[in-house]
Amino acid sequence: MARTSAIFGAAQPFDPYHRYTTSWILPPILLAIVRVLLSIYAFTTVFFIFGWNGVRQRDDLNRHWFSFFTNLSYCGLAFYFLFSSLHTFSYVRNGKSWIQNWHTSLQIAHAAFYTTIVTFPILVTVVYWALLYSGIWFANDFQGWTNTSEHALNTVFAAFEILLTRTSPPPLAHLPILVLLLALYLSLAYLTHVTAGFYPYSFLDPDKGSGRLAGYILGVLAAACVIFLIVWAVIWCRRWITEKKLGMRGKLAKRGQPMVEEMVDMSEHK
Repeated sequence: MARTSAIFGAAQPFDPYHRYTTSWILPPILLAIVRVLLSIYAFTTVFFIFGWNGVRQRDDLNRHWFSFFTNLSYCGLAFYFLFSSLHTFSYVRNGKSWIQNWHTSLQIAHAAFYTTIVTFPILVTVVYWALLYSGIWFANDFQGWTNTSEHALNTVFAAFEILLTRTSPPPLAHLPILVLLLALYLSLAYLTHVTAGFYPYSFLDPDKGSGRLAGYILGVLAAACVIFLIVWAVIWCRRWITEKKLGMRGKLAKRGQPMVEEMVDMSEHK
């Protein structure tokens, strides 16, 4: 089990240097506050959308809201920032985050969760603006705000975690997990067509050509893999620049000093 957990980013003891709960530039308490504010914004956006549609008697939009990968990914961001803020607050208070006491399986899940929120939001942004956006700005402020929140700010939120925290590059073992999640969503999309009579995304319609459909699916899959590798490289470079070149080992809580002095060895991430 220990070897498996290490392969999936949860070597034991888990996160001994508090990389998930610290930043190289922000104090832990400020990192926790920013994370909770991002979570509040994301949840507010989701609830406002449901309320807006409900008031206008568009229950059909609410009923099928979770059929869209964009929305599922955005909810993932909201929940990630909620839990990561709680872990960070617990680290500030106790010098040790809650997740360090959780079962190994949950630590593996958290590591994989982090990988999804630094990968999928960027994928959503790329696919939306490259394939789905018509080129005409939205008809009203509500549509403009919600689409900007879900298709642009989502990547800003992901960039915050990529650039300003102390996390290490995600393990390559997470790449098959991303592929599996995309395959599961594809199943959900076609289940939506069977149960509700529409495709969440028009390019998933096989009536427009099976070759075209296969091209889109493989293209999105390839984009996800490329984004994962780019994110991996950016995080590696961030660690190399901030820790090895600038000597910024991170802002730690007074109670959360590492168990031993950490010597930055970037060779583990080559």
